[in-house]
Amino acid sequence: MKCPYCSYAESKVVDSRSTEDDMSIRRRRECLKCNKRYTTYEKVENVPILVIKKNMNREYFDRTKIINGLIKACQKRPVSRQQIENVADDIEKKINNQMLTEVDSEYIGELIMENLRLLDEVSYVRFASVYRQFKDINTFMEEIKNLLGNK
Repeated sequence: MKCPYCSYAESKVVDSRSTEDDMSIRRRRECLKCNKRYTTYEKVENVPILVIKKNMNREYFDRTKIINGLIKACQKRPVSRQQIENVADDIEKKINNQMLTEVDSEYIGELIMENLRLLDEVSYVRFASVYRQFKDINTFMEEIKNLLGNK
C-alpha cells in the first residue's frame, strides 16, 4: 500500500478493527517515511459462482436452494435447522475453497448426498430418490443396498 501523501511503499498498522457491518476491516496506517497517518479498508472479494444445470443453462449459486432441498428431505426427521445450515455452510465452503467460477449441479447434488448420508439415512434416501430420479423399486432397493454396504 503506497502512502497517499508521499507514495512511499512501506507503512505500519497502528490500529485494526471491523467496520460496523462486519463486512470489512478498517486499518489505520502510518507511513514509515513521512509519518502521516491514513485509513485503508480490507474487504473479501466475492467472486460469483455460476451453477451449470443439466440442460446446460447457467444460474448464480444460491445456498437457499440447498437449504430448501434439505428441509424437504429432512421433514419429520430428527434433524435440526442448525444441522441443515451446517450442511449448507459446508457445501458452500467446499465450492468457494476450490476457487471455481462455475460448478456442475451434479457436483453440488453429490456433496448434498454425501453430507446427508452421514446426517440421517432416511433423509438421504428421500433426497436420493428425487435427485437420482428413481424409475422403479429396483433402483430404490439398489440405493438402499449401497447405503447398507457402506456402513
